[in-house]
Amino acid sequence: MDKTKKDLRIRSKVISEGVNRVPNRSMLRAVGFKDEDFKKPMIGIASTWSEVTPCNVHIDKLAEQAKGGASDNGGAPMIFNTITVADGIAMGHEGMFYSLPSREVIADSIETVTNAERLDGIVAIGGCDKTTPGCLISLGRLNVPSVYVYGGTIQPGKLDGEDIDIVSSFEAVGQYHEGSIDEEQLHRVECHACPGAGACGGMYTANTMASAVEALGMSIPGSSSTPAVHDYKENECRQAGELVVELLEKEIYPRDIMTKEAFENAITVVMALGGSTNAFLHLLAMAHSAGVDLDLDDFERIRQEVPHIADMKPSGKYVMQDLYESGGVPAVMKLLLEEGLLHGDCLTVTGKTVAENLAEVPSLKEGQKVIVPFDKPIKPKGPLVVLKGNLAPEGAVAKMSGQKISRFEGPAKVYNSEEEATNAIVGDDVQEGDVVVIRNVGPKGGPGMPEMLSITAMIVGKGLGGKVALITDGRFSGGSHGFVIGHVAPEAFVGGPIGLLETGDTITIDSDTQQINFEVSDEEYERRKQAWVKPEPKHKTGVLAKYARLVSSSAKGAVTDLDLDE
Repeated sequence: MDKTKKDLRIRSKVISEGVNRVPNRSMLRAVGFKDEDFKKPMIGIASTWSEVTPCNVHIDKLAEQAKGGASDNGGAPMIFNTITVADGIAMGHEGMFYSLPSREVIADSIETVTNAERLDGIVAIGGCDKTTPGCLISLGRLNVPSVYVYGGTIQPGKLDGEDIDIVSSFEAVGQYHEGSIDEEQLHRVECHACPGAGACGGMYTANTMASAVEALGMSIPGSSSTPAVHDYKENECRQAGELVVELLEKEIYPRDIMTKEAFENAITVVMALGGSTNAFLHLLAMAHSAGVDLDLDDFERIRQEVPHIADMKPSGKYVMQDLYESGGVPAVMKLLLEEGLLHGDCLTVTGKTVAENLAEVPSLKEGQKVIVPFDKPIKPKGPLVVLKGNLAPEGAVAKMSGQKISRFEGPAKVYNSEEEATNAIVGDDVQEGDVVVIRNVGPKGGPGMPEMLSITAMIVGKGLGGKVALITDGRFSGGSHGFVIGHVAPEAFVGGPIGLLETGDTITIDSDTQQINFEVSDEEYERRKQAWVKPEPKHKTGVLAKYARLVSSSAKGAVTDLDLDE
């Protein structure tokens, strides 16, 4: 065993052994430790419980189950908490600027507690969009034996016999402004969209990232698709508590699991399921935390080989609970492994390989409709496309699931904030054929790279879905759909070409050639570049000011701990 792993193996002994450690032991006795507990590995249960979002409102009970499992298997567990924010509640106003930065706060807080308390192992339990990647970023940094558990998906809401969800609420706002529904119907949608605990139900960001982490090998098989309110979710947490002690004994560490091949498995599953574009940001950041070299070209390379086979919202019909009832993510992975698209020899938190885990998994159920036949895919290649060109030299990400066209050309309508674009859409200034550009909302410019779900939902609600394109240096909710391109890099705030666009410029987006360009002569481009003035930072103090100073390009995962010379 190398020195780093040996040092990690005895972390808790730093505060539990020796006469001079009596004060430390006294404090632990105050929280329930007995003599025998000081001989056990200390296990942290990182809980993201919160009452500010249904995604995490039930996680306190799950944390107790994980604690019980660790205790039963010879550990000395302690629960600690971190923050969470509700993207759905933050959407459409200044609260959204805090969403992506919250990922860093979550990761930093878990790292801080684990290192300060010298914990030997971690069970991390997340729910909403940023808690999953935040937890995994910290686990990659810490490299102590760890298991991740996803809190689970929400059940679909029901209205007039149809399934609805949180995206239905956003789209209903657009329908209301268009006059196609009245205020009473808008209220009915509001009251039925979210029936209880769990993360947003489609293949949106939370379910996408949970599926990716399961494919990565850092969670128990089935964890990503078990619904939040299912009794088995508590069993998963108890198993996770037991497993983390076994990982300590077997000396299996996150970086043994989070390898380049494991990240390729995660990308494969995201492409097959037609997941959220946010997976690019989060998987890049998770890979960085684990010391794995991953970039946008890896996503594109894998996309070329993986068909889109899941008919799931936002562009499809079904939700995560439907996938669970059809066999869940393990059954999808089993299919992908049989088709030669997964690395079966990757290690997982069970102590077994991916192939060994999937050998015990039933295939997709007969007659299910969520996953289409492999030889009749929704799209023959993955729907999350990396674009490059003179508008996005470092790259941009397009979500093409549900799109019947692959090319869009039109005049730019340029807006410097989400509010400006919202007013334009409501005021019918955006017309069929336009390319809506929202800039200065990137990682530094937002700051915080806000999501544009309310904008995309309003476009759909106004009947313009697929009839206009939307380009931004910000990002999109996993619930967004339409001809949308985000993560444009470099961003406008640092002088990227998107900051040089002018209303009326012709923009061409082509997902077949993977190009995104605007028509401008070399002379005119140089004139605009020389005339460009860097905007003043929107925040001079506080969390957002610190984030804006530290955050990297979205093409590198919008991380805040790149080496200064990178």
